[in-house]
Amino acid sequence: MVEKTPRNTFERAISLLKNGDHDEAETLCRSWLSENARDVNFLSLLGSILLRKNDFEGAEQLLRTVAEIAPGYPNVHEDLGTVLLNLGRPEDALIPLQKAIEQNHKSASGFSKLGGALKSLGRDEAGDAALKYAADLSPAQADLEKATMLFAEGKFREAEVIAKKLIDINPRDVNAGLLLGRIAIDARAYDDAETLLRKVVEMAPRFVAAWHDLAAVLKEQGKEEEAIKALEKVIKMEPTNAGSHYYYAGLLAMVGRTEESAESYKNSVEIDPNLVGAYLGLGHVLKTLGDQDGGIKAYRAGIALRPNLGEIYFSLSNLKTFRFSDDEIEDMVKRINQESLSPESVVHFAFSLGKAFEDNKDYDRAFQYYSQGNQEHRNSIAYDPVRTEVAHSKMKEVFSEEFFNRIKKTQAGVQDPDPIFIVGLPRSGSTLLEQILASHSLVDGTSELADLGIVSQMISDKDKGRAFPSGILQMSDEEITYLGQQYLDRTQQQRRGAPFFTDKMPNNFAHVGLIQAILPNAKIIDARRHPLDSCVGSFKQHFAKGQTFTYDMFELGEFYLQYDQLMTHWNQVLPGKVLRVQYEDVVQDLETQVRRILDYCELPFEEACVNFHETERAVRTASSEQVRQPIYNKSINTWKRFEAHIGPLIEILEPLLDKSDPTIIVR
Repeated sequence: MVEKTPRNTFERAISLLKNGDHDEAETLCRSWLSENARDVNFLSLLGSILLRKNDFEGAEQLLRTVAEIAPGYPNVHEDLGTVLLNLGRPEDALIPLQKAIEQNHKSASGFSKLGGALKSLGRDEAGDAALKYAADLSPAQADLEKATMLFAEGKFREAEVIAKKLIDINPRDVNAGLLLGRIAIDARAYDDAETLLRKVVEMAPRFVAAWHDLAAVLKEQGKEEEAIKALEKVIKMEPTNAGSHYYYAGLLAMVGRTEESAESYKNSVEIDPNLVGAYLGLGHVLKTLGDQDGGIKAYRAGIALRPNLGEIYFSLSNLKTFRFSDDEIEDMVKRINQESLSPESVVHFAFSLGKAFEDNKDYDRAFQYYSQGNQEHRNSIAYDPVRTEVAHSKMKEVFSEEFFNRIKKTQAGVQDPDPIFIVGLPRSGSTLLEQILASHSLVDGTSELADLGIVSQMISDKDKGRAFPSGILQMSDEEITYLGQQYLDRTQQQRRGAPFFTDKMPNNFAHVGLIQAILPNAKIIDARRHPLDSCVGSFKQHFAKGQTFTYDMFELGEFYLQYDQLMTHWNQVLPGKVLRVQYEDVVQDLETQVRRILDYCELPFEEACVNFHETERAVRTASSEQVRQPIYNKSINTWKRFEAHIGPLIEILEPLLDKSDPTIIVR
């Protein structure tokens, strides 16, 4: 453990700031200031951090304190002037900016900001003179500062023009190169960002922030192994950089190297015990490995550092088998009502409180908080149910009986039988089915893989005038087979050597036709659960990403009907291809259903599949703790707890249910 001294704590905060970890740097500063309230170094640094985070009021208060305690402190007057400019108070900014220039007559940035303040007050002549003097002192520095400020304001195009000019003047300006790379990242132009950042790290091999950005860009492009190698290089160069270990751990977790990920998170918090994100990540991977006590300990360490970060409380509630104490529930109720709480934390606290009150059998209050969390999150995301309907209709049109007759005749696609797809809607028992299959000696369980969605986008080709999904109709058999091979190649890193593997990405239900085209011998299991249990279960769950249809009860019910209709289409054009497994049947007669699933997958019966809860493996979904317990039937008809609140949902799903008894499924 690194000794906690003013110097090394300050250096860690500076390092975090350089690497873009503003939240962690802020936490470190606040932690130190809680015990050393008038430490001007940390007050000034925290003021700079808040300035970068656009918390100008908070920054002003801190920087005025520093200016009062230590008026000669470097840059404090310039930073205060910058804050006041951002607050739209150029007249107030004049005095601190003039003091900054008195302290440093050669500050190009100080003269640049003073010029901007003067011009905004209509004093153009004096303003132009100050700006000219700034440019004479350091043209590149003045331009870089201006470009950086424009980028922070979201004026990416203007920032890009200036940064490109700096590169033209000095092709080895790595700071301008980094800024251009970040502009490209913001525009999701990841190819361009990769090219720019590779040039930066080639010129400045020890530029850690650039390596971190490069790794992030590689990850966004699905080049996880390259990203991992990039961070391994950084860690070798600078083994005490906590941020590098933190990002490395996240990538290892993504590719299924869970034990290594846990070790890297541990390295990160050993180097920097105040790195909240690392405790959160460590909790996630320990949960995945089945170490619930270790996960809880890591989450609690994060809460001690950031008690208003709702995501950590939600991570605890997401353990499913965890129960909050009465004191913890009372504390969360107080925190969710704070005006200063971020919208994201409101969402996380709301879902956590919903789970807490449901555990206490206070279902009315639980539903109140679930509804609050859903509504708050729905306001922040884009979901268009009409687009879903159109997309599903297009799937039915493209993947027709005629298309499959052609595929069958020409034998397009990779013939390997390796993948077993488990599709459906969230909260429908797919994790249970995967755990059953992954308990078989011939099957690797790989959790939810994004690879099929990525491969589907390879159908689109602007040069050939192809778009997904209709573009597959224009593809040759060889091109279709190539897609299947791409899927197998991409998923190889998740496998552990067994002949077969599972892919339980639920949204792949929309890609059943694509699976049949590119992997005709793959197995497909449709994981079903009572529609009301599935929908209410989804409404109660805040998903890490995707599943945008689950945050409005009406949209959720409509989506379920769309899913049911699309699965009906697949069963019509691909009779016998998809095995439907009803969750309730598995719960009520486990061995019969296990034998049925294994027969469909052409796998010999193994007792371990019935004793699935004894299987030790990483499970990365919200149900990870539940599938480590023997089968139980308490999860059947749990929707009835909230029956008084879900009348509209019951009405929407009426076509699938018995009108006289909605516990009975008719379709």
